[in-house]
Amino acid sequence: MKLVLNIPKKQYIFSYIKKEVVLTIAALLALLSSIVSMPKLQYIDFKVLILLFNLMIIVAAFENLKILDYFATKLLTKCKSYRSIVFSLTFITFFASMLVTNDVALITFVPLSLIICKKVNISSIKIIVFQTLAANLGSAFTPMGNPQNLFIYSYYNISPINFFLITINLILLSIAFLIGLIIKNNKDKLTMDLSSVKIKDKASSIIFSILFIIILASVFHIIDYKITFIITISIVLIFNKKLFKEIDYSLLLTFVFFFIFIGNISSVETVKLLMSKLLNSGTSTYFSSIILSQFISNVPCTMLLSSFTNNYKELLLGVNIGGMGTLIASMASLISYKLYTKDYSENSTRYIKYFSLYNLLGLMIFIPFIFILNILI
Repeated sequence: MKLVLNIPKKQYIFSYIKKEVVLTIAALLALLSSIVSMPKLQYIDFKVLILLFNLMIIVAAFENLKILDYFATKLLTKCKSYRSIVFSLTFITFFASMLVTNDVALITFVPLSLIICKKVNISSIKIIVFQTLAANLGSAFTPMGNPQNLFIYSYYNISPINFFLITINLILLSIAFLIGLIIKNNKDKLTMDLSSVKIKDKASSIIFSILFIIILASVFHIIDYKITFIITISIVLIFNKKLFKEIDYSLLLTFVFFFIFIGNISSVETVKLLMSKLLNSGTSTYFSSIILSQFISNVPCTMLLSSFTNNYKELLLGVNIGGMGTLIASMASLISYKLYTKDYSENSTRYIKYFSLYNLLGLMIFIPFIFILNILI
């Protein structure tokens, strides 16, 4: 009987580890590094955690209220050709990722793309790959677009203007790159019948939209993030307590473990000297962040390298460009892959082929262009 009861527990543990690989690795690194150096509470950047929590709350509220779905369907009903559908779905994802993060943009719009492609009987592989590129590139523009941006923005205390001056060339090149990919698609006429999405709770939509503006103000240092945190908690408690259950606590915990790991190894003088020497220039920081992102993903890469370099401009550009490439270079890319292969498991190899092709093309274009525009000049 004991053995039978233990089997589900083991299965649960293994399935959880499989689901939360990054969290598990972060926890192990924090634990092992704590043997070498004593962890300290000051290693944890609570400002980043609070800002991230606030953004997660507002994103969860928008998802529940179907606000993004409403605007997407309004736009897509006007599409009359294959190219216009691809363009709309790609750039909805691109601009949405600037405000609600790359992973949320994909969670929202990739399922919509799959539904549309089934309705009009067209292949969805290219569209999903383009959306993934769009989410990873569009999110690079703003501090709240993705976790690595929020971390760099807070860690180095970058001013909003300076941040946008760094990322503007990346965004302009991204728009040109995505348009270049889309215009190669045909102009075949298509008819589409999308059921309209209605925002039923208009009062809550207004309240959470105002809260979103307040949260953005805290990101841009207009309102103190601690005050915004209190306001956010209060509004959720009053209007929708269920939102607390929809927070990605595993991501927040992953950040905590990485803070501890990085704080621990940064206090080891040998490691500090070695890494500081390796990242002593903008060029080495730029290329190191792109390469390392391919193997450990750009969020852990950002947190690791930030402790050893003051070249935040090159780090910011490198980890965002590094989000292209392998399937694990940006964890958001895995979301698209899982959503697509859930419906088309037989096409998983074909999806990776297209994904790798367009991401490699992106790296070949972005690495030299951004290096010349933002680093050499």
